[in-house]
Amino acid sequence: MKWTPSTVVQKKIWADGLFTLRVTAPEVLPFSAGQFLHLAIVENDERTNRPYSVASPHGEHVDFFIVLVEDGKLTPKLWNLEAGDEIEISERAAGSFTLKKTPDAKHLWLVSTGTGLAPYIAMLRTAEPWQRYEKVIVVHGVRHRSDLAYQEEMDAYREQYGEQFAYIPMLSREDDEHALRGRIPQCLESGELERVAECELNQDQSAILLCGNPAMLDEMESRLGERGMVKHRKKAPGQIVLERYW
Repeated sequence: MKWTPSTVVQKKIWADGLFTLRVTAPEVLPFSAGQFLHLAIVENDERTNRPYSVASPHGEHVDFFIVLVEDGKLTPKLWNLEAGDEIEISERAAGSFTLKKTPDAKHLWLVSTGTGLAPYIAMLRTAEPWQRYEKVIVVHGVRHRSDLAYQEEMDAYREQYGEQFAYIPMLSREDDEHALRGRIPQCLESGELERVAECELNQDQSAILLCGNPAMLDEMESRLGERGMVKHRKKAPGQIVLERYW
């Protein structure tokens, strides 16, 4: 892996331990929204690195949406960074969790938990989803309302695209009048998810991307399978595209 020098430009704290780092990317090669890059910190000639989905399209700067893992090897170091600090970033992105690998459909569902929202932020900042799909639905499941990042950006998409866009926040640990209560698979099962989105999730009209907690991915894949929906493959077209963080 080839490493390139980078500098922290901005650190946005959404909640305690939940943050976005914007870093310079002058030598990063062009990549597709939804792919991941590696971030690294070098201390005493020892490099600590991890892959992170990029929460922005390719550009002069790139964003990373990160949650602090207290006993992690890298995220505590990233949490302590401030604007002006040095960091390393991989030259080449990787991953197939992109709209290029997503089937055409009437409705595009972008379903995530936690920082699994990151690749969708990158996608939404490009023209592709708005040109290819009649409706784009973002579903973001978290524990508490304070974990709902990018609220202003979601509001801006709603204002710009109107009925073409739906944003559905979901809280598993508290009630809020502006969010669904519960976990994503259960809200799909109850019909609440489709009711709020004002469209059906089915094999004829939907393409669905899933990113985040592996339990959510497994449950959603199972429940969608009951509707006749399967993973999308080049030689066997389907409706589901998955990204497993761990």
